[in-house]
Amino acid sequence: MKASNLFIAFLCFCFVQCKQSNEQHLHSQNDSIANHLKSKTTDACVVPMTKADSARYISHAITVMGEVERNLTLNVDSLKKMHTKTIEHFKVVCQSGATMKENATCKGVLLKDILEKAVIKQSGHKDRNFYIVARASDNYKATFSWAELFNNPTGENVYVLFEENGKPIKEQGEMILICQNDIKTGPRHVYWLNQIEVKRVE
Repeated sequence: MKASNLFIAFLCFCFVQCKQSNEQHLHSQNDSIANHLKSKTTDACVVPMTKADSARYISHAITVMGEVERNLTLNVDSLKKMHTKTIEHFKVVCQSGATMKENATCKGVLLKDILEKAVIKQSGHKDRNFYIVARASDNYKATFSWAELFNNPTGENVYVLFEENGKPIKEQGEMILICQNDIKTGPRHVYWLNQIEVKRVE
């Protein structure tokens, strides 16, 4: 009888410890997200914003400009006519490590395909001192070097998206720029994308 009581007490102890461990993990995860949302420097991750605030920044087109042969103005319909790709299981991970957003699928066009359409003004094949600035309508910016996009696996992972989880992007612009292979994807995750500018390193 005593052995039976001891066994029951042991099971109860294990259950309580397991429950406390799970609660601590949940609180830790929630605290991580809460701390991120309180931060003033959020590195383009998701921040609390009303629909009215978001509507002020919605962009319907992207201008491709700078050191290019052809300035372009692209909208969702323009992108759909290009070579589109589907990405699976993309997460927006902030500098804090918090996962702020997760998509089962996304659809978009490689940034380098857009730049090849605009044609960067290279004087020769050794003329590679360029960088690309992706800018949002709220003036948030992300940058990429020419080498990252055209001589590195990153070039196959930087997309201009127009669809998430099978639906058009609406409240966060109509197009979003992402870099899929960044360790922390938040800092170069650009909502309300409205401009891509090619600049020469002086």
